[in-house]
Amino acid sequence: MNLNFEQNLWNKKRNYIFGLDEVGRGPLAGPVVVCAVCINKNHKIPDSLQKKINDSKKLTHVKRQEILKEIKNRSDIKYTIYKLGEKEIDKINILNTTLKAFKRAVMLLEKKLNHKPDLILIDGNKIIKNLVNYKQQAIINGDSKVLSIALASIIAKEYRDNLMIKYAKQYPKYDFEINKGYGTKKHREAIKKFGICKIHRKSFLNKIQIGKSK
Repeated sequence: MNLNFEQNLWNKKRNYIFGLDEVGRGPLAGPVVVCAVCINKNHKIPDSLQKKINDSKKLTHVKRQEILKEIKNRSDIKYTIYKLGEKEIDKINILNTTLKAFKRAVMLLEKKLNHKPDLILIDGNKIIKNLVNYKQQAIINGDSKVLSIALASIIAKEYRDNLMIKYAKQYPKYDFEINKGYGTKKHREAIKKFGICKIHRKSFLNKIQIGKSK
């Protein structure tokens, strides 16, 4: 991937571009995690690094970790992460929770940069609700087209995976370190046998016969 998409916008004087993506809309357990990324228009990101970046789903864990290591201390890449858990998801549904998390991530990144974004690019087909006077553009498959969105997907993916590995130690019956909260056959069977834990999304479990907690 390259920065052609962003470069075209920089050429139009849209200097502060925020690329947003989420991870964790589909799992039965765990939070939804979003990331907002802003790349400095005067960046010095080498082509070798740009070529490594892609939609997180198309990269291995090793490749994602390699990318994170390279961007960790770069001054020309700034990002923020925000997560919302099962209580919010069950209360206002996963779409509204995701959009709420996007908004919070944008506000945090704006504060970090001390600058309002000239344009917000969001993976998918929805823009952020109740974000007045902010220019937004939803891009279907944006994580395969826009480098800043792809980078957001990588950061969010690794953050959430690491979080689910930590949860696995707290709730060892569900193999969260393997399934990351997604509804695998083994995960569903564990729910039927052991019941649910605190990080399960009750609104996602209507079709599963839930066992008694043990």
